Amino acid sequence: MRLVTLDRINEARALLEGIVRVTPMEHARDLEKVHASPVYLKCENLQRTGSFKIRGAYTRIHGLSQEERARGVVAASAGNHAQGVALAASLLGIKSTVFMPMRAPLPKLAATRGYGADVHLYGAVFDETLAEAISFAEQTGAVFIHPFDHEDIIAGQGTLGLEVLEQAPDVGTILIPAGGGGLVSGVAGAVKALRPEVRIVAVQAEGAAAFPPSLAAGKPLRLRESQTMADGIAVGEPGAITFEHVKTLVDDVVTVTEESLSRAVLLCLERRKLVVEPAGAAAVAALLQYPGEFAGPIVGVLSGGNVDPLLLLQIIQHGMTAGGRYLSLRLKVPDRPGVLAAVLSRVSELGANVLDVEHSRVAGALALGEVEVALNLETRGAAHCAEVTAELQRFVREQPF
Repeated sequence: MRLVTLDRINEARALLEGIVRVTPMEHARDLEKVHASPVYLKCENLQRTGSFKIRGAYTRIHGLSQEERARGVVAASAGNHAQGVALAASLLGIKSTVFMPMRAPLPKLAATRGYGADVHLYGAVFDETLAEAISFAEQTGAVFIHPFDHEDIIAGQGTLGLEVLEQAPDVGTILIPAGGGGLVSGVAGAVKALRPEVRIVAVQAEGAAAFPPSLAAGKPLRLRESQTMADGIAVGEPGAITFEHVKTLVDDVVTVTEESLSRAVLLCLERRKLVVEPAGAAAVAALLQYPGEFAGPIVGVLSGGNVDPLLLLQIIQHGMTAGGRYLSLRLKVPDRPGVLAAVLSRVSELGANVLDVEHSRVAGALALGEVEVALNLETRGAAHCAEVTAELQRFVREQPF
């Protein structure tokens, strides 16, 4: 199988001029502390439609014949590919139909419709949605636009790699979120053709990492199950074309935990003032989880920023917990007037903020005359959590009340 060439990626770049935005490169000084090297973030979350997907979608759809264009296009997606296809088709004056899972986030659903697609909700899981989209293509003649496993898609995504080399010409390592592998295949194709010494690292969610077992087996394998908040890279099986690109061009595949993903989203929001979805923050998650592992200068690709506000709220809370910013503990204290007030006063003195309190006389294993106080606190980090816990335990133990 032939790999996508640099010439093809350059052709895609010329085609995309004026269609896609050359997204900015942010200097992430806070991440340099753990890597002792310059770290930059390629902000593709600021791309049109909120992700890199428009690059490949436009390149693919533009390459259709007039007869194919007349039949329209169809895609299946939980969000980002849907929006990329919808906008690309709209710009080219082509009818688009998009199938999305029944529980697709409302903002992604509204955005896809806003870009002009005819949207159908189908399936409890994405495999059902995909099968329905393929069936629609067979019945109507519409051209199915694969989210990653097509040479034009890969060539379009590869244009991001050209931008990275221009914006960070001395880059040593590029970290790229990977689901089906279209983005990392394209970026690797561009970068390795021009700078073969640059290390390309694909980053997958630990609960949906199809590439490591596939590479070990020497062929694409389907995961039995996947579970991750990073739905944008939750792909159960690599494509045949992307597998060959990753096997040949990508130097390493690493996986990141849910805790690292949520911490990465929170860091982007707090420190970089960037809204990034969990899949889009996978490169930052790898920088947090593997300190000192990557040769610099380092570029992490923020591949998308389309996140449901309700999910974002949950992720922020999860990230704060993972980062030691929340503390939950239970204390047994005498059931006497003023004891709870004394405990809360001590919490205040320790600089923690009370989020909620539960005062129970019927919790298990309580002695007569005891109550259990359950506290949820906001703290300043892991060290502060340890200090507050130790001090409150000492306070309860030593106070006569």
